[in-house]
Amino acid sequence: MKMHKLTKVGFSALCGSLASVAAAHAGELSVTGGATTTYVSNSGTVTGNPIGLSSGILFTGTGELDNGTAFTLTLSQTDQSAYSVGSITLDTPSMGQFKISQATGGVGIDVKDDAMPTAWEETDGAGLTVGHNKISGVGGSMAVQWKSPSMMGSTIAFAYAPKNDGKQVNDKAASGGAGADNKAEGWDVLVDLNTAHSNMLPNVFAGYSTTSVYNNSKALGTNGDPDDDIEEAVVGATFVIGPVKLGAQVSGEWLGNNQTETAVAGYKNIAYGVSFNVSDNLSVSWGKSESKKGFVSQESSARYTSTGEAESIQMAYTMGGASIKIASNEVENASYGTTTASDNEGTTVALSLAF
Repeated sequence: MKMHKLTKVGFSALCGSLASVAAAHAGELSVTGGATTTYVSNSGTVTGNPIGLSSGILFTGTGELDNGTAFTLTLSQTDQSAYSVGSITLDTPSMGQFKISQATGGVGIDVKDDAMPTAWEETDGAGLTVGHNKISGVGGSMAVQWKSPSMMGSTIAFAYAPKNDGKQVNDKAASGGAGADNKAEGWDVLVDLNTAHSNMLPNVFAGYSTTSVYNNSKALGTNGDPDDDIEEAVVGATFVIGPVKLGAQVSGEWLGNNQTETAVAGYKNIAYGVSFNVSDNLSVSWGKSESKKGFVSQESSARYTSTGEAESIQMAYTMGGASIKIASNEVENASYGTTTASDNEGTTVALSLAF
């Protein structure tokens, strides 16, 4: 991907709050971008014009402090938005990585919401509305994260959001107070065990998240229990055998709802997939995900009574800065619906150009 660089741009001009620590070194601003046009043919879901276009620009500012710490600022503009998300990362020589994330989804357990191998997209991102409720932890909110130095590729990360409300906040501002969602602070921990140095062991990851809620001290509900905090967890593994990569993972979200018996208790998700690099330019994959929705009123043995499934076969071919991608998709019980209108299948073809 070709990058156009604006060199020797003082980073203090880009971010006044960093002026005091960045004055000793000039930084560099790189601009990359691309555009993707798609054609979708999905039975029962496409009634209008099936041609789509997205464009995106990524600004990356880099620099270095006196002690050798490298810093990175990223600003993303995607899909016609004037401004999407941003983050600031500090990579220290010996203390690991510190990151401030503006609800990018790039911290905590959110990075493992679907970490299965794929040639193009996750099963719910290839052209059909799937509607699975997946884990997010604090990744969808303003959050800070510390990630340990890599030990043979393995890391542990802790992420924290003072209020896990899923909102982006500008400088000199704060998000709203206790609102309808009643969410307070949230914590994530994620462990990545990289065994790439061994041909016999899989790469394993596991994570846990908890979010406090303001109403967990309310009076007892109709079934005699107060609401609890929100909890999320994920565990999975990938295995590489030459050009083939296999993976499987299980995740769950427990919403803490106890006061209303008809409320949603939580979700349980299973995903697995396999990809194959046919050559340096061509890759194919197959993936499937399943999400079960449960309710407070159900017994634990039969709690998950509404299930959605999604399956995707994909191919991606790269030619320099251009790539062609195709996904054949199928979904059953989209958004946990049970009517025939919730079952769809189709194909998405995409042409991507990068600069």
